[in-house]
Amino acid sequence: MAGGGFPVAGGAPPGDYGGGITFSVVVTCLMAASGGLIFGYDIGISGGVTAMESFLAAFFPGVLRRMAAARRDEYCVYDSHVLTAFTSSLYLAGLAASLAAGRVTRAVGRQAVMLAGGALFFAGAAVNAAAVNIAMLIVGRMLLGFGIGFTNQAAPVYLAETAPAKWRGAFTTGFQLFLGIGNLTANLTNYGAARIPRWGWRLSLGLAAAPASVILVGALLISDTPSSLLVRGRVEQARAALRRVRGAKADVDAELEGVARAVEAARANEEGAYRRILWRQHRPHLVMAVAVPLLQQLTGVIVIAFFSPVLFQTAGFGSNASLMGAVILGAVNLGSTLVSIATVDRYGRRVLFLTGGLVMIACQVAVAWIMGSQIGRDGESAMARRYSVAVLALTCVFSAAFGWSWGPLTWVIPGEIFPVEIRSAGQGISVAVNLGATFVLTQTFLAMLCSFKYATFLYYAAWVAVMTAFVWAFLPETKGVPLEAMGAVWARHWYWRRFVQPPPAAKDAMLPEVLVN
Repeated sequence: MAGGGFPVAGGAPPGDYGGGITFSVVVTCLMAASGGLIFGYDIGISGGVTAMESFLAAFFPGVLRRMAAARRDEYCVYDSHVLTAFTSSLYLAGLAASLAAGRVTRAVGRQAVMLAGGALFFAGAAVNAAAVNIAMLIVGRMLLGFGIGFTNQAAPVYLAETAPAKWRGAFTTGFQLFLGIGNLTANLTNYGAARIPRWGWRLSLGLAAAPASVILVGALLISDTPSSLLVRGRVEQARAALRRVRGAKADVDAELEGVARAVEAARANEEGAYRRILWRQHRPHLVMAVAVPLLQQLTGVIVIAFFSPVLFQTAGFGSNASLMGAVILGAVNLGSTLVSIATVDRYGRRVLFLTGGLVMIACQVAVAWIMGSQIGRDGESAMARRYSVAVLALTCVFSAAFGWSWGPLTWVIPGEIFPVEIRSAGQGISVAVNLGATFVLTQTFLAMLCSFKYATFLYYAAWVAVMTAFVWAFLPETKGVPLEAMGAVWARHWYWRRFVQPPPAAKDAMLPEVLVN
């Protein structure tokens, strides 16, 4: 349900402060959204590196021997818990970092947390490029994980707090756009590096320093968000930051007053944010903080993104063709994210969620049918070329549907639904759930593929059906609603209104002390 909201002091209707899209807000949001580059690069690079023979020969010779076997179960070639630990260890570290970032960002701000995330990711890239044993690989991956945990927590909240309410969905989707750019860049890097004998994998892993440098420079060039500055008592800096991104025509004082009122309400109770998010009136926020990122991972997209070269080899493609298939997949995902940017603030979040879910269900059922009929249960049959191409095409359609729905919107929704007093904690929980689920799924996917065979895709299709029904029943429309008026959305929802009471009319509220002092 799209909500109007409540008026703010000064007579300005919610979200209508006279400002438009300025050059400053575009540049600022693009720099913040570039935090998605490091996550996207890692998603793309891991699967390609684990398919490189030079990498497997150096660290996982047992997998290479199974690949060379005369007869093998196509589903089980890459089944190695140590190999999946190389990929999944990052997300265990990211989970811990994202929970810590929820507290740190409130104390030092969104900008500083993004800066720390870029620095840690840069360090992880250097360690991985120089790795001589599995232990160094895991340490490097954990440093990468700390960087991703910090950045994924801070960047979407930064975007939601900086973007104008009318275009917040498009700007926040920019995080997913840069994630897609990072993913495509990684797949292209893998395609070239695979042709370099012995040390191509080092190039792929080491070039992760490039997107880390981008977020480092970007974080140095932007100021913190007005909301974050107000939380730390920096009123004049908050006013200057808001004036810079809104432009001369905007009613900056009216918008700042609305933000400050929300900050002052948060200060009325100093109880910890992680404790407060458990309160009854925050029940819908907590449910969404857990359900949205968890359900995103249960689409199966993250394992398809990580292990797409492995999947395409299972479907009958050669090594180079599999890497090119991953490049095509990354390009499709990037293009569909542009579709989301163009439509999310016009048609709303729910429409994109529901249409994307239906298309993903159809694609996964079709892939399961093709692999079941062609490779069979024993995994020893060869897939005809036309069916291999069909698997690639269906995977691309699936990726496109994800790219306009659950991909970007998983960053949009948590970034915009939380009241300011629990925003850092809520986003921290959301990112932690996302990374924790990613850890479990990446650690178990290859074993699941070996055990479930083609039914793996039916398993994920069933989850997409569940999550599509969840969105239809429980996710309200938040298109165009100012962050400070978001409580009205929950208060009008058929189910969540039993937990949430409408906020008091602004005319009855006193001027926030933070603007007076």
